[in-house]
Amino acid sequence: MTIQHTLSNKGTVYLVDDEAVVRDALVFLLGSRGLVVHAFDSGLALMDFLTRSGTPVQGVFVLDVRMEPMSGLMLHEALLAIGVRNPVLFLSGHGDIPMVVEALKKGAFDFLEKPYSDNTLVDRIEQALAVEAASRAQNAHSLERQARLASLSEREQEVMHRVAAGKLNKVIADELHIAVRTVEVHRARVFAKVGVRSAAELAGWLASG
Repeated sequence: MTIQHTLSNKGTVYLVDDEAVVRDALVFLLGSRGLVVHAFDSGLALMDFLTRSGTPVQGVFVLDVRMEPMSGLMLHEALLAIGVRNPVLFLSGHGDIPMVVEALKKGAFDFLEKPYSDNTLVDRIEQALAVEAASRAQNAHSLERQARLASLSEREQEVMHRVAAGKLNKVIADELHIAVRTVEVHRARVFAKVGVRSAAELAGWLASG
C-alpha cells in the first residue's frame, strides 16, 4: 500500500489497481493535483485496510475493473455489503456496455475507459468528491436534527407541533389541559433545544426535514 500525502489536501482517493506502473503513475498524478491517495494492489488489500481502520470512510474510490482474484465490480459489491456508499469510479481498458450498465445500476459514479486524459480523470474525481462532501454534510445535518428531536420530552413535542402550527399559548394550554405558564416554559425549552427564536423559525425547521 502506498500513501501519498500532499500539503494541499483537496480530498482523499482510495485507488485500487493491480498494475504497479499504472498505480504509481496515478498516485503521482493525483498527488500532484492536491489529492491524498491511498493506493492498493488488490481489492483484498483495500478491504483489509478498511476493516482495520474501523472509521467512517471519507473520499472516493477509483477501481480498476480487470483484477484478480477480486475484480473491480466484485470489490464494489463488497464495499456496498459493508455499508460503504461513497462515489466509485471504474477504470478499464476492456470496457463493454454490459459492464458499464452493471456498474452504473449499482450506483457507480462514472466509468472511464482507458486511455483517458489526465484532466478528465481528475475532473471527475473532483466532482465525485464534491458529491461525497455534500452527502456527508447532509447526513450530519440529519443526525443533528434527529438528536435535537430526541432531546425533547413527549410534552415538549406536543407543544412544539402546536406552536409551529401558529396556535396561541392559551389555546395550547386548553388543548393539553395545562397552565399557560407551563406552556410558556415548554415553548422556551423547545426553542432552546431546537435552536430557533420564533414560531415561524420553528415551523420552517420542521418543514425542512
